[in-house]
Amino acid sequence: MKKAGVGHKILQGIYHYFLFFLLTAFLVTCTTMLFVSVLSDSLEIELTGDNLETAAKLTFLNVLLLSSLFTIFDAVRRKFTTQKVTKHITSAAKEIVKGDFDVRIAPISSFSADDNYNVIIDCFNTMASELASVETLRTDFVANVSHEMKTPLSVMQNYATLLQSPDITDEKRLEYAKAITDATRRLTDMMTNILKLNRLENQQIYPHCETYDLGEQLCECLLQYENIWEIRGIEIDTDIEENVLISADSELLSLVWSNLFSNAFKFTESGGKVKVSLWADETFASVSVSDTGCGISPEVGAHIFEKFYQGDTSHAMQGNGLGLALVKRVVDIMQGEISVESAPGVGTTFTVKIRRM
Repeated sequence: MKKAGVGHKILQGIYHYFLFFLLTAFLVTCTTMLFVSVLSDSLEIELTGDNLETAAKLTFLNVLLLSSLFTIFDAVRRKFTTQKVTKHITSAAKEIVKGDFDVRIAPISSFSADDNYNVIIDCFNTMASELASVETLRTDFVANVSHEMKTPLSVMQNYATLLQSPDITDEKRLEYAKAITDATRRLTDMMTNILKLNRLENQQIYPHCETYDLGEQLCECLLQYENIWEIRGIEIDTDIEENVLISADSELLSLVWSNLFSNAFKFTESGGKVKVSLWADETFASVSVSDTGCGISPEVGAHIFEKFYQGDTSHAMQGNGLGLALVKRVVDIMQGEISVESAPGVGTTFTVKIRRM
């Protein structure tokens, strides 16, 4: 490899010298011919064969000398401008290949090299920064998935072991079986949400827009939780404007409403209140889902749309931290907006704005 590299550099040097030789020979020949022609005409000097032969030899030696000087100067110039910069970029790229995404290239002085290299360096540093972010997200995602899977699997293993005991009562057997079923359902829900979120983030799901009544969809989604609010005595307050038509993907938006309603009932204590409102203008249809639950702090609110983030660990067994990430992604795909207002001990209000047409 080293011999091949040395041979390549020698051939490259010869090639550059040949180019400079031709260029210098052409320029010197033209200049000399013009000078001699003007000189002979002005001074009325007759040029002999010996004089021309001597001038030709001196001109050729001059061309050889100038070509050599130009070649050396060009080699030094490229070493400190082009080759030095490309070496830094190549070395940094090799570190990226090895998995070091923290590597960055310092900008170069515009006096020593072409300023266009700084454009390449800026793009390289931006790419490295994005790769570092992606790697961090990937690492966190794998760690979170592993952690979330470990809990239900441990529950299933423990209760399955207890079920093998020959002297347990039928009541305990049903209790253990229900615990295993709940853990299985939680694991299934988590994997389903992961697949949905992955397809949404990779744009493998394309919205199928149709015109429908948003108020009717909200009522249908809300009625799915009727059993929960009746058992826990939660008051339901609805303020839904009639005949609010939107052009959107009803299946994707049903994910949004289901997750928001699920969170509202999950964090609202028995005897609390959940309110659903719908209003519209010419551009947007706005939906708010409010609860009188525990509320969230500003620190928690800054992360609630991140995957696997659960601000209230007391309800961790009831979810997997993917619901609001799904909601945010769907709203983004529908080119809508989502905001949250909350205060600890007061409650939380999510507001979603969807373009009507």
